[in-house]
Amino acid sequence: MRRGQYPAAAGGRQNGPECEAGGAGSGGTPEDEVLGALPSTTRDGVPVVVKRSHRRRRTVSAAWRDGTAVISIPGHFTRTQEQLWVRRMLEKLQARPAGAGAPRSDEELLRRSLDLSRRFLGGQARPASIRWVSNQNGRWGSATPARGTIRISDKIGGMPAWVVDYVILHELAHLLEAGHGPRFWQLLAGYPQLERAKAFLEGAAYAMGRGLGDDPLDGDPDDGEPAEPGAGDPANRGPVPAR
Repeated sequence: MRRGQYPAAAGGRQNGPECEAGGAGSGGTPEDEVLGALPSTTRDGVPVVVKRSHRRRRTVSAAWRDGTAVISIPGHFTRTQEQLWVRRMLEKLQARPAGAGAPRSDEELLRRSLDLSRRFLGGQARPASIRWVSNQNGRWGSATPARGTIRISDKIGGMPAWVVDYVILHELAHLLEAGHGPRFWQLLAGYPQLERAKAFLEGAAYAMGRGLGDDPLDGDPDDGEPAEPGAGDPANRGPVPAR
């Protein structure tokens, strides 16, 4: 898949790093302090979910989970305390990108791909191999269905976990459907962060200042793999490497 498609990814691991703060009960804020409405998304547009628990007394925690930023607070918190601690914990959480939980080895990558296949593809996609590569300059990932092999660009390693998961899923789906027709997208329809991840990667490609490549082939001349069927889809095009 070229960097224009996914059109140009939720670690990674589905659940990322967690932050925790103790003693929240004594670190409140005056009731008359105006903090404004709670943020509904992070700076990167990831949905924010606030969970109240009456079993929690003083501990506040934040974690990346299933493509969302989850903030857990004690059930007795006032609205003002909730606003204060949600903002504090979001700042801490955003300092630890969701992508920090991305699989670091090929073995971890394989385990993650099998888990994603089980959860979203009924376990039908089972790659013969999946590995990180550093020589894919025009795509986030690529697959060779005939061989059952998948290559994931190490350039996505620092992206949010839900984006990395989308890239892995996209390539897994190619093992079942080579092109980008209706059946291909139907395979991915169950992934809750599908459209968000595609938009994230589009923005990432644009931010790199390289535009969309003109080469319709999805095979990367650097990795010696043949072109993938359906590669002419604009979703598989990516930024042209800087010269």
